[in-house]
Amino acid sequence: MLVAAALCPCPPLLVPEVAAGAAPELDALRAACLDAIGVLAAARPDRLVVLGPVDEAGGGPYSQGAIGSFRGFGVDLEVPLGAAETAPDRELPPSLSVGAWLLSRTDWDDAPVEALGVARSLPRDRCLAMGQEIAAAASRVALLVLGDGSACRTVKAPGYFDERAEAFDAEVARALGDADTAALAALGEEPAAGLQASGRACWQVLAGAAQGAGLSGRLLREEAPYGVGYFVAAWS
Repeated sequence: MLVAAALCPCPPLLVPEVAAGAAPELDALRAACLDAIGVLAAARPDRLVVLGPVDEAGGGPYSQGAIGSFRGFGVDLEVPLGAAETAPDRELPPSLSVGAWLLSRTDWDDAPVEALGVARSLPRDRCLAMGQEIAAAASRVALLVLGDGSACRTVKAPGYFDERAEAFDAEVARALGDADTAALAALGEEPAAGLQASGRACWQVLAGAAQGAGLSGRLLREEAPYGVGYFVAAWS
């Protein structure tokens, strides 16, 4: 059963070494992420699953101890997923590497941790079913759910400007803050893809996992400093 969830964005710029001189611009976002993870620890889960958006090749499970690297972003930095008790299998993709870094900042040791790469294109029905399976796998499951909103908020955004972006992000922020699983499940796959919203599939896995759990939500942070929607929320 799902007992708590933390929702965080996953730009590599969250890692100060990657952001370099621009690191202070995301200080408040980092602090909110750590606050959300604190809610997970307070829930005393038996199992923590980290969900992150990936391309098709990066989908599937990653075991505790898997290594995330930021060398692809010009920084000689590696971070393990939780305590490195087992030999790592494949390397974590960027979104899950950010998740591993966030957990390392909290010295996470409250429960065994594993990760799951969720393909950005995964259909809604499969996302919901996946979430139900995750929630049923242990008596007290917590989720760290990574993903960004639209990447089309301004002309300088990665996806350029799209007039639909602000309304899309506003609905996502409301749904995350209200723990509105129906609204998350209703997010359109095509609009999300068109707006380059990487979090859509992961949010719908969360919606499946939270069905019937009776969780309440709280939006901790919302901003779009680079034309990309970033949200931090906690469900408990």
